[in-house]
Amino acid sequence: MKWPPADPEWHALARDIYLGCKNSGQADFYQQSDIAILRSLMDDLSVAKRNPGQRSGQLLQTLYSTLSNLLVTEGDRRRVRIELNEPEEEATPASVSVLADYREQLGVAQ
Repeated sequence: MKWPPADPEWHALARDIYLGCKNSGQADFYQQSDIAILRSLMDDLSVAKRNPGQRSGQLLQTLYSTLSNLLVTEGDRRRVRIELNEPEEEATPASVSVLADYREQLGVAQ
């Protein structure tokens, strides 16, 4: 998946959301069209955040609704029964296990 860099002109919060989505587990489920929509949302969010006197409730509702559709928050993912888990660390690294098995097959004492 190609993630274009965050636009340096975006509001800091928009950059945080974009980079958060890029580095989160839900990124595995995103298609290129999802990333394009997210970038468009970050442009709109930046405009809204930079012009607080001109923010409309309808614009904010649309922005947050679309972010919810992209399953940006844990609550959004729970609503559709998707749970992201951290990969479990192996007690013994695979390379050590493979070498131990190899030695055992050769009959070499450790």
